[in-house]
Amino acid sequence: MAELTEELSQVKGEEPAVPNKDVRVHPNPEPRDKRPLDVPTGTPTVIVDDLHIVYRVYGTATDNEKGNAVNALTRVLKRQGRPQMKEVHAVKGVTFVAYHGDAIGIVGRNGSGKSTLLRAIAGLLPPHAGAVYTDGQPSLLGVNAALMRELTGERNIVLGCYAMGMTPAEVREKYQEIVDFSGIDEFVQLPMSTYSSGMGARLRFAISSAKTHDVLLIDEALATGDREFRKKSEARIRQIRESAGTVFLVAHDLKVIEETCNRVIWLHKGKIKMDGDPKEVIAAYNKG
Repeated sequence: MAELTEELSQVKGEEPAVPNKDVRVHPNPEPRDKRPLDVPTGTPTVIVDDLHIVYRVYGTATDNEKGNAVNALTRVLKRQGRPQMKEVHAVKGVTFVAYHGDAIGIVGRNGSGKSTLLRAIAGLLPPHAGAVYTDGQPSLLGVNAALMRELTGERNIVLGCYAMGMTPAEVREKYQEIVDFSGIDEFVQLPMSTYSSGMGARLRFAISSAKTHDVLLIDEALATGDREFRKKSEARIRQIRESAGTVFLVAHDLKVIEETCNRVIWLHKGKIKMDGDPKEVIAAYNKG
């Protein structure tokens, strides 16, 4: 047990994402009065209320950014090549409600705030203003979600399932299903450092989706999968929805989003530009 505890303490990444103190569970969220007919009815699982996310990054300030009155100290720092701290307002007053059974696609250009929004819902980024309320624990699966490269696929399956709170009996029950779903076959006995990016992505998704989640957030995790795997992934997402879960999906493949989701949110420069039927939103997004 001590060895397992030590190994589990090394597991880092975004599986599962544990909400921080800034992400609160809403006690009695009020349902929306009117819902489109194609959106499953149910109780709210995620309420995003006027959310603002601001984070700091290092960069070099320019004269245009600071104006012409750049002080002498700033010039000295720039000549020395020292980076400047800059604030990025990534999400700007986003508000929406997600319900049990929803599969919500998030679309937008690079830098529009898609991944930042998912990380905020998962509790990995604290709100600068506004709030996020979740009913249950969100789990974030990203393309960069880290399993342990030096361990075999088999050991990563076991540790990943334990990290999601599954019992040893549940792990034994799900183990072969995870191997079959990921399609890594005999590679399960080899270290993950020998896997291609596609194999790693398939294994991450297979592990993460082996358990029914209240809220599952998927950030480009399907991008490296082949056509057959994408079909299986879409079917798995539908199963999660049918079991009263909620799925958020960020993907550049708009066809996957249109076929998988019942609702699409279009983010533009950190704000919601459109929220509604997948075909309508994606058509407008393609034109815009």
